[in-house]
Amino acid sequence: MKALVLAGGSGSRLRPITHTSAKQLVPVANKPVLFYGLESIAQAGIREVGVVVGETASEIEAAVGDGSQFGLDVTYLPQEAPLGLAHAVHIARDYLGEDDFVMYLGDNFIVGGVSDLVQRFRERRPDAQIMLTQVSDPRAFGVVELDDRGAVIGLEEKPEHPRSDLALVGVYLFTSRVHEAVAELKPSWRGELEITDAIQELIDSGCRVEATQVSGYWKDTGNVADMLEVNRLVLDSVPGRCEGRVDSSELVGRVVVEEGATVTGSRIVGPAVIASGTHIRDSYIGPFTSIDRNCSIVDSEVEYSIVLRGASMTGVRRVERSLIGREVDVTASAGALRAHRLVLGDHSTMQVTS
Repeated sequence: MKALVLAGGSGSRLRPITHTSAKQLVPVANKPVLFYGLESIAQAGIREVGVVVGETASEIEAAVGDGSQFGLDVTYLPQEAPLGLAHAVHIARDYLGEDDFVMYLGDNFIVGGVSDLVQRFRERRPDAQIMLTQVSDPRAFGVVELDDRGAVIGLEEKPEHPRSDLALVGVYLFTSRVHEAVAELKPSWRGELEITDAIQELIDSGCRVEATQVSGYWKDTGNVADMLEVNRLVLDSVPGRCEGRVDSSELVGRVVVEEGATVTGSRIVGPAVIASGTHIRDSYIGPFTSIDRNCSIVDSEVEYSIVLRGASMTGVRRVERSLIGREVDVTASAGALRAHRLVLGDHSTMQVTS
């Protein structure tokens, strides 16, 4: 079995962060979202991985390399434009050959990985195996309709009037039979080759399509709120450790201070992660906050936030539920005491006033 990982999307819902960075590389708990998916693929015993890349190809390739850091053998598959999930399968046809494969959306996060799903597929080997989860607003997803016996009878991509509340999770397993279905597709009203149409084609052709509801946690990290929620979830399972320098400070709960980080005159309430090279002084870092490498937080308050590499904050009260980009500089004038919620793209400069 091979894996096909999609890492070519533009990430419009995460702008301005994704104006200068691939959405799959935005970190949660200081590790890119894409890395969690690659690790789960390796844990499932899969070694050969095709990564579909687009306009951020150079950034993805620089981060992932040849895949050896994950125990994988990675091949990059260029996609000229994000023309749909089924289009990604189409351009990967020669790479995939006649092998079964798991298709994994690189900006998705699944607690517990995909090992059990892959094992179930290997044992039962349907033509397609899809994962479903209940959502409050299915109009933003591929939606699946089941009959009274739980069999898949219909799929539709981002319908205006959904026929169920069951959305497709961004992990699919296929035999090579899916290539015949993809070859029959025409672009949808969105101008894309939809994977939902390919799966519907399999059903209409009498192929066996099985569905499993995801019992664990799943998130499409396509927007800031979901990124912060996944960050919270990951941090909630990280054990505390202190390898950096901590002076005249209080660490409460599970706090990670990596080697090379310094904390002075501050209070940090976990779960929280402070990466190497970061300096925290006279500040409060609240729960569910990850601060990446080489940041500077001085006389400020931050909680439930993601702060990316090289950012600095001085005199800010307070920042919460925020995503602060790389090399961002946030300062505050006297009297700026209100809480702030910020989404700042890389290399921004911002002064908060009262």
